[in-house]
Amino acid sequence: MTADLPSSRWSDLLLCFCRKRQRFQVANHSMQPLLKPGDEVLLNPDAYRYAQPQVDDIVVALHPQIPQLRIIKRVTARTAEGACVLKGDNAVASQDSRAFGAVALGSILGKVVCRF
Repeated sequence: MTADLPSSRWSDLLLCFCRKRQRFQVANHSMQPLLKPGDEVLLNPDAYRYAQPQVDDIVVALHPQIPQLRIIKRVTARTAEGACVLKGDNAVASQDSRAFGAVALGSILGKVVCRF
């Protein structure tokens, strides 16, 4: 598990301004202690255009049962079909792949690259 996310640098802010990064605000306690409600992170929506999510990546994905809901979770495994098993760092407060199963690669919106 990653100890912390780096803070944004000027290059991240420039990429955000050029719409190559997206801001995402954490809404619940599922990723504590790493991320708390109200924390903001930057998402790289192109991170998986030519690469696959790796175990320990933190990603934003569409909830498989509530497609309008975006969730932030850690990739803990990959299935043979290429789907991602996503789990929150705070197991008690997280609804994740233990409840809804693996998430298709097409539902992964991007990789969290830093705090905003």
